[in-house]
Amino acid sequence: MEAVAKLRNYPTSPRKMRLLADLIRGQQVEKVLAELEFNPKHPAVPLRKLVLSAIDNWKQKNEGGDISQLGIKTIFVDGGRTLKRMRPAPQGRGYRVRKRSNHVTVIVDIIEPTGKKAKAALAKAV
Repeated sequence: MEAVAKLRNYPTSPRKMRLLADLIRGQQVEKVLAELEFNPKHPAVPLRKLVLSAIDNWKQKNEGGDISQLGIKTIFVDGGRTLKRMRPAPQGRGYRVRKRSNHVTVIVDIIEPTGKKAKAALAKAV
């Protein structure tokens, strides 16, 4: 049973947030939380809180469920509202400044490991 968490209108550009989203897509939750905790980029803090919220939502749906196999199933970043401001420019002109924001959606679920190492580990366990 998957769980969803959304962050709406976070005031940073979608491109900056997508860099972090691409970093954590498809990984196990424990690894994601460790990566985001020590990442120097400023959107890492709200993204870590969002992942924690998604984990809590999953726990509410799956009482007594084991979170050791939990991973980021889907994460995507959409553009939010754009505030348009004017900045003074030479010779009486004004340059437009676009202050962007974004929406982030995270879906967590149990992810079965894939790849050669995972298949070898499954073969050993059987």
